[in-house]
Amino acid sequence: MAYYEHVLIARQDISPQQVDALVEDVTHTINELGGKVGKTEYWGLRNLAYRVRKNRKGHYCLINIDASPEAVHELERRQRINEDVLRYMTIRVDELDNEPSPVLARRDRDERRRARREGRDDVDVGEDMSSEED
Repeated sequence: MAYYEHVLIARQDISPQQVDALVEDVTHTINELGGKVGKTEYWGLRNLAYRVRKNRKGHYCLINIDASPEAVHELERRQRINEDVLRYMTIRVDELDNEPSPVLARRDRDERRRARREGRDDVDVGEDMSSEED
């Protein structure tokens, strides 16, 4: 069996629950054909570089797969048929990475920075005062 990363972009007008159902369908397809699904990541509703089937945004998902090439071929066939999937891409990788993807890590880092920035006013004042006293 080989390792794959599968990224899919779903239409902007479906709900996050429907996106979860799409990911469950991918998981079911791979498991049904003898493969295994590693981590799945929901990257959120993001802007597309250009319009795809009248959509300017899409729900992005990353799925790590350990499966045979036949299972991946069947998965891609089902993705082509599904009208909720705008685009998909499957690439073969040497090993599956269990750490958060760069997209998810960046989003987490930005959220931490935003939280620090919102709470910074209180923290900076105290730090500045303590450093001035020394």
